[in-house]
Amino acid sequence: MNNSNQWRVFKRLMAYLKPYKLLTAAALTLLLLTTVVRSLIPLLASYFIDHFLTDFNQTAVMILIGYYLMYILQTIIQYLGNFFFARVSYSIVRDIRYDAFANMEKLGMSYFDRTPAGSIVSRLTNDTESISEMFSGILSSFISAIFIFTVTLYTMLMLDARLTGLVAVFLPLIFILVNLYRKKSVKVIEKTRSLLSDINTKLSESIEGIQIIQAFSQEDRLKDEFEAINEEHVLYANRSMALDSLFLRPAMSLLKLLAYAVLMAYFGFQGIGAGITAGLMYAFIQYINRLFDPLIEVTQNFSTLQTSMVSAGRVFDLIDEAGYEPLQADSQAEIEEGNIEFKDVSFSYDGNNRTLNHISFKVQKGQTIAFVGPTGSGKSSIINVFMRFYEFQSGQVLLDGRDIRAYSQKELRSKIGLVLQDPFLYHGTIKSNIKMYQDISDADVEAAAEFVDAAPFIQKLPQQYDTPVSERGSSFSTGQRQLLAFARTVASQPKVLIMDEATANIDSETEQIVQHSLEKLRRGRTTIAIAHRLSTIQDADCIYVLDKGQIIESGTHEELLAQGGTYQKMYRLQAGMMDAAG
Repeated sequence: MNNSNQWRVFKRLMAYLKPYKLLTAAALTLLLLTTVVRSLIPLLASYFIDHFLTDFNQTAVMILIGYYLMYILQTIIQYLGNFFFARVSYSIVRDIRYDAFANMEKLGMSYFDRTPAGSIVSRLTNDTESISEMFSGILSSFISAIFIFTVTLYTMLMLDARLTGLVAVFLPLIFILVNLYRKKSVKVIEKTRSLLSDINTKLSESIEGIQIIQAFSQEDRLKDEFEAINEEHVLYANRSMALDSLFLRPAMSLLKLLAYAVLMAYFGFQGIGAGITAGLMYAFIQYINRLFDPLIEVTQNFSTLQTSMVSAGRVFDLIDEAGYEPLQADSQAEIEEGNIEFKDVSFSYDGNNRTLNHISFKVQKGQTIAFVGPTGSGKSSIINVFMRFYEFQSGQVLLDGRDIRAYSQKELRSKIGLVLQDPFLYHGTIKSNIKMYQDISDADVEAAAEFVDAAPFIQKLPQQYDTPVSERGSSFSTGQRQLLAFARTVASQPKVLIMDEATANIDSETEQIVQHSLEKLRRGRTTIAIAHRLSTIQDADCIYVLDKGQIIESGTHEELLAQGGTYQKMYRLQAGMMDAAG
């Protein structure tokens, strides 16, 4: 990240302060007050040393009381300032995290095809947390340091310009060190954050695929791969720490000690004759602390600032990602019947290699059509195009005689029901999974479960419809999860039903229950089915056989068998396998 990019990211972060300008102004005011109070304390101590150290009286007592009261006041004001900054920080991070999540929800499937889930999770958690650290601690310390540095330097000049000049010699060295650190550290920090994202990605994949990993005894391989990434992350983290140790606190502390040495040497050579009193010497020692300590703190936090800037850039990349799902018209058009027609549709995922080649077919309300074919033939691509997960390159997709793009996204999502091979259940309850947070009554939920034959197993559960659902519904069988997915679809009352190998992963006994539910689910609805088991789609009004993105055969089950082509071979192969299994 170069200087211009860092500046651009910083300005964008500052724009998030706008809604909280009053709270930010209050925090800044309190920081300024803290600085003023901190600067007055050494002056008071200096005055006490020069005038009352050998002549202790009632005025001296009052000055001492005032001295300690100022310390208490400084603590209270500083606490309030930090508290206000923390409030602003958490609010800004909430806004940034919301913007990133909101944009992510609008992105098309192509983005998720090329971006690991762990990387996205890392940006929304680790990277936003890093931004929070910048606002809650670093930004306040930077601003506080500017205030303290300015007020302290001004006070020192007012007290003695000669001594101030001796100390000021070291200031350019500080800025040179900070600039060197910034140039050398940014690439190391970027690599460290990237590797942390890789760790999250590998962790996410390992958790989601733990059954396959254990089934194929891949634990050692995954452990070695994780350790390799983890080791590289530690390597770059150590490089970052080495740069911190070289350019930041140790270097700054050394400069402060040199400033002390120069001050003491000057005092030793000039002494009282130069008009330097004990009180003035004490004040300058305190002011050197106040001059260097904030700078040391700022430089110490500079690595965190660099990390925050890199993290912010990664989050803004997600917010700026424009690979949105295909656009739909903002219209009031409604899907009444569910008649579908593909006219010479071609589609490619990468823009070069066609997955669908001039596909054309029709299906009317109440009819069922099915697509069969080998893996990679284009079956799921037809569903992806029709569901508007991806934009097709040529041809036309009509729904009730209108171009599918003429409907709003809300209308499409509400009138098209999708049942996948691996049904996804959310953490919650059976009831919330069927409702999917739509305006559906409990009676409608129960009616939907009854309709698809899910009610019998639900009613046997101790809490029935309020039974908790764990992540991905792992406590239910595949067949039970599929029935709940059917109930969810029925509850939304779609006009069109899409089934992507809905019975592929269930046993034959459960399949009979699911098939019975499917028959009821399909009645009166336009249905498009992708089938692996040909036995599940024999009653379809038309079956299309796909190969390499083209329709090579079409007809009813009997017609395709009579043609003696690819479908017949597929059917005989499956029938032979079933006979052998029997």
